[in-house]
Amino acid sequence: MIGKLKGTVDEIGEDHAIIDVHGVGYVAFCPARTLASLNEGEAAVLHIETYVREDMIRLYGFSTHLEREWFRLLQSVQGVGAKVALAVLSTLSASDLANAIALQDKAMVARAPGIGPKVAQRIVTELKNKAPAFAGEASGTIGLKQELGEGVASAPVSDAVSALTNLGYSRDQAANAVAVALKEAGEGADSAKLIRLGLKELAK
Repeated sequence: MIGKLKGTVDEIGEDHAIIDVHGVGYVAFCPARTLASLNEGEAAVLHIETYVREDMIRLYGFSTHLEREWFRLLQSVQGVGAKVALAVLSTLSASDLANAIALQDKAMVARAPGIGPKVAQRIVTELKNKAPAFAGEASGTIGLKQELGEGVASAPVSDAVSALTNLGYSRDQAANAVAVALKEAGEGADSAKLIRLGLKELAK
């Protein structure tokens, strides 16, 4: 089993990269975000998921360990295979994906090519309890976003997020800003204060 490749980028294709490791070229299929971070002729490290079938061995490469974990996790959802999982990770970063699932934002997941509303709905529903463990840099606000996604957030928090969303910010941006405002103002803050502090945060 190959778990990691460390070598030189020999070639970058539309959906794959060839990594030269001591003269042996390994073909790794990667999300577009990973391919964009590679440069031909430069050193690279890819976290690898190896698929072995009767008729082939295929390597999938990711720039971070967290991306590879999401690749595995996405395929635990019915109707999501390697191709669809790569499409999702090509469109959304690991933290964006965790946020979308916590907020139950199926429209954000459906932005990935080849993902219909039904599959997007299954992804946000089936993975909602697993998202916090794979949130990466989004882990600080994931709890609040889950409350918003499930409709159990406090009224001032829901109202503040709703107000900021109505001003044209995405639900994710609004939730991040309100999370910061909540830390500053404390749990008992009213929606007006949260909106004011949230706007201040968004203006940074």
